[in-house]
Amino acid sequence: MSRRIQLFCCRVEKKPRDTVLILVLCFARIHPPEFFKNKYAVDEAHYVTELSSVLASKKPAVLLTLRGVNTDSGNVSKEASFEGISQFNVNNTILHPEIAECRVIKTDMELEVLRYTNKISSEAHKEVMKAVKVGMKEYELESLFQHYCYTRGGMRHTSYTCICGSGENSSVLHYGHAGAPNDKTIEDGDLCLFDMGGEYYCYGSDITCTFPANGKFTAEQRAIYEAVLKASRAVMEAVKPGVAWPDMHRLADRVHLEELTRIGILKGNVDDMVKVHLGAIFMPHGLGHLLGIDVHDVGGYPEGVQRAEEPGLRSLRTARRLQPGMVLTVEPGIYFIQHLLQQALHDPAQACFIDSHVLQRFRGVGGVRIEDDIVVTATGMELLTCVPRTVEEIEAFMAEGQSSAKSFDCLSSQKK
Repeated sequence: MSRRIQLFCCRVEKKPRDTVLILVLCFARIHPPEFFKNKYAVDEAHYVTELSSVLASKKPAVLLTLRGVNTDSGNVSKEASFEGISQFNVNNTILHPEIAECRVIKTDMELEVLRYTNKISSEAHKEVMKAVKVGMKEYELESLFQHYCYTRGGMRHTSYTCICGSGENSSVLHYGHAGAPNDKTIEDGDLCLFDMGGEYYCYGSDITCTFPANGKFTAEQRAIYEAVLKASRAVMEAVKPGVAWPDMHRLADRVHLEELTRIGILKGNVDDMVKVHLGAIFMPHGLGHLLGIDVHDVGGYPEGVQRAEEPGLRSLRTARRLQPGMVLTVEPGIYFIQHLLQQALHDPAQACFIDSHVLQRFRGVGGVRIEDDIVVTATGMELLTCVPRTVEEIEAFMAEGQSSAKSFDCLSSQKK
């Protein structure tokens, strides 16, 4: 027998502002209603066969059912139904935005679960960094990540299909799908971009670590990695309630352009580069997204919040102003995607800023993404992810991992 969960809100005639939540479950083993009442801390629990009669006894003025569009995926939630629902006055438009908003702001209990998913997933990433060797298949590291999450954390599922890109695959944003199933052999000199997150009781994590397969960054890899890390830390320093998320994307974008200019790949005035959207050539995705029960969680574009049309910014999965209790990913990246580079080199407005000779040295880097999960607090943010991040930390940790498997001690992650 399959497990089913249905949720309805009833608005009672005598008290129009009151709502009664009834949780109806059906398991292979039939427990008494009192079992579910205690397990889920609800006021009432009834068998699904009694649904229509119990609701009728409440004399609700209206039943609220959940139907609406996920502004991230475009998918429409499947509206609940049951035999006899036609006898009720049903409204399927009120509930969705309210439930979505509840999911945007996390409770203390939800944050505890999200801290746990990040702790276990961070440890799993570190196990991967210790184990990686030239000659391994990408999927071997994916398997190790999943094995660690399950055996050490009871996390049976991942939040999404793991992205384990090495070499040129590190520049493929959603590598790892069925058409490219993490099946390349890792080679000496490859940069590994591993985007993986475990899930616990439906709450997800979303972490990306980028590191050299042989444990030592090349000069080119190091330059790009440190540029992305600088953008990540600039954003984390700026995060606080009231900040507009698109402004955080713009901040990361500007840091990338400044650093690419310092490296020599770009030349000219950064303000002028911003005007022609040059940053979107190197970071064609959004800075980050809401995280919770879904890896790209709902509520990104509530009524009144509009999506930008500019390259890069239009890929943002939310454009909201930050509030305490929001959980988001911070994931700046710089990628050398061949067709985007060619596109820029053939566009006079963008090509004038690119030093093609220096660029040639970096084309083989692939891509670098640094992704952490954060909670917005009253004064700033709390970092949930705990993995080695600087070049020095990564190289030292990988060297230790190969010799003695010492663990990485995370410093305090709370920004005061």
